[in-house]
Amino acid sequence: MRHGNKINHLGRKTAHRTSMLANMACSLIEHKRINTTLAKAKALKIFVEPLVTKSKNDTTHNRRVAFSKLHNKYAVTELFKEVATKVGNRPGGYTRIIKLGNRLGDNAEMALIEFVDYNTTYNTAKVAKKKTTRRGRKKAATEEVAQPAQATEAAAE
Repeated sequence: MRHGNKINHLGRKTAHRTSMLANMACSLIEHKRINTTLAKAKALKIFVEPLVTKSKNDTTHNRRVAFSKLHNKYAVTELFKEVATKVGNRPGGYTRIIKLGNRLGDNAEMALIEFVDYNTTYNTAKVAKKKTTRRGRKKAATEEVAQPAQATEAAAE
């Protein structure tokens, strides 16, 4: 029974799982979005979000903690320089998982995991247009059309 075990083991031993998540986290930090299976994306979200939170406070200790998880100094540098400045004011929820459908070979659920602040499609500031009633426009337009018609009739007489 798995009572109280909240971690998804992903069918791997501990060392393999941590290495895989570290590699996926480095790829996510480098490319800002990756395609993977849904289960791995959910596990990666749990793995990478605390690291992003630590990167908001740039101290030697936090860099060492991040390096102990990622094992890649270039990814740590990217995390603390670019990613941390981009998400500095966000209180959490740094990643987004988008389901993509099933893989052709084995029908596995695929997903796209990305950093929220790097996607320009969802971050565009949409200005809401003021709704106006069509009645007001039609009435005004018909009155303008009717007045010149009456004026031309009066001038003709």
